[in-house]
Amino acid sequence: MSRQDRPNILVIMTDQQKATASHLYGNTFCQTPYMERLAQEGVLFEHAITPHPLCAPARVSFWTSQFPHSHGARRNQTLMPLGATHAFQIWKEADYQIGLIGKNHCFESLNDLALFDTWCEISHGGLPPNSACRGMEWFRPVEGVRAAHQLRRSMKPQNPRFSYSVSDYPLEDYSTGLIAGQTVRFLEQHRDNPFALWVSFPDPHEPWVAPEQYAAMFPPEKIDLPPWPEKEFDQCTPERNRVLYQMLNMAGDDLDDVYGLMAVYYGMVRFIDDSLGQILDALEALDLRRNTIVVFCSDHGDFMGEHQMQCKGGVFYDCLTRVPLIFSCPGEIAVGIRDDSMVNLIDIVPTLLRLQGIEVPKTMQGQPLPTVTPTPPRETAFSEYGAGGPPFRLSDLKQLSRPWGRQTLMQSLQWREAEGRRKMVRTREWKYVHDPMGDQDELYDLVNDPWELENVVDLSPNQEIVAELRLRLADWSVMVEDAKPVPLPK
Repeated sequence: MSRQDRPNILVIMTDQQKATASHLYGNTFCQTPYMERLAQEGVLFEHAITPHPLCAPARVSFWTSQFPHSHGARRNQTLMPLGATHAFQIWKEADYQIGLIGKNHCFESLNDLALFDTWCEISHGGLPPNSACRGMEWFRPVEGVRAAHQLRRSMKPQNPRFSYSVSDYPLEDYSTGLIAGQTVRFLEQHRDNPFALWVSFPDPHEPWVAPEQYAAMFPPEKIDLPPWPEKEFDQCTPERNRVLYQMLNMAGDDLDDVYGLMAVYYGMVRFIDDSLGQILDALEALDLRRNTIVVFCSDHGDFMGEHQMQCKGGVFYDCLTRVPLIFSCPGEIAVGIRDDSMVNLIDIVPTLLRLQGIEVPKTMQGQPLPTVTPTPPRETAFSEYGAGGPPFRLSDLKQLSRPWGRQTLMQSLQWREAEGRRKMVRTREWKYVHDPMGDQDELYDLVNDPWELENVVDLSPNQEIVAELRLRLADWSVMVEDAKPVPLPK
């Protein structure tokens, strides 16, 4: 395949968007019409799992197509390791125009950063201190962009656990609108050059701020709260789940604030969806759609009301591990298909390389996606968390000042990110979590308990299921085991 014949790559990644934030995955009140449009033009994967429900490990895993225990970046403070083989090296060698527009939180070495011909970075708090771009300048005045993000750094919390707000700046000055507009201009500039572009939206990750017009789409009477059983976090729940609940639970918070927070989160999702539409329109207008593979996904999810919590932590509920994934290249792959096999984010890069006619490096652990390629469907997907550090227990939590909440979450963050060596295996019907350094395992019956409210690992009728899933987890661990030492917090 010649350079000119190879398809362009456009990976659109959001941050902390759970699959069920969209009606395409069962949400009853948040419609995402442009995600739906993309799904109609390609394949939607119903059971896409993140390799690690935390930003940096998930992103490094995505681009290296390796699980965190293999590449070594198992904490948010450990970014792309030196010498790791990743997609952008391969695309650079294939003479692609390489670009990032949006959030990085993955690459840091000078060698890796030098691969990018275009670099326009913005993250949760706005532009980084050194906001210099490469390859193109921001199309909006920097002063306006900084003004639109000031509120994210100065919000007054509604309670110890979370803060949220709405504002009214030009949409193109918010990170979501800025990234979409910048992407359109990138496409205009490089329509005649093969490109591989990472469009990386920082939202709907906290700080939770949305334009007023988007938050207004979700008044309390429109939002359906998930179930909140009183005794979900009893002694049948692992201690780390109970520790997280003590810090993040919203059970005692004003319900108006809960609805307000969710309105902002889902408003951010709708803003992203409209921006996706803007990008798809540009691809069509520039006659790039038929030769551009478009991937839409998120790095991991967010509780956002499930299990009476918000934000995220080192547990494996679907709201944190199951993410949207849509793969589209009209004329080259199937369209309008919902694939229900178990897949992982690390499968995306090998799929892209296969479709481009580029050899997949032997270091990559992911497999080309079914339906998109002839690869057979798979029955299991895996995720992991932790770097072998000591557990953070309820007794440790009690040593921190009350009231517990966001401050406590940050105080204990590096400890909790490193604790344990837990691993998850998920099928369509069951989820099993094991940690040799934990107090108990977890098993959820996803057919009869889709909200994962009851840990049924100790029930006698389930012991055959537990034995089978333990074997699958062990087989997977052996297949991908190549763990490297990881620096832990001092």
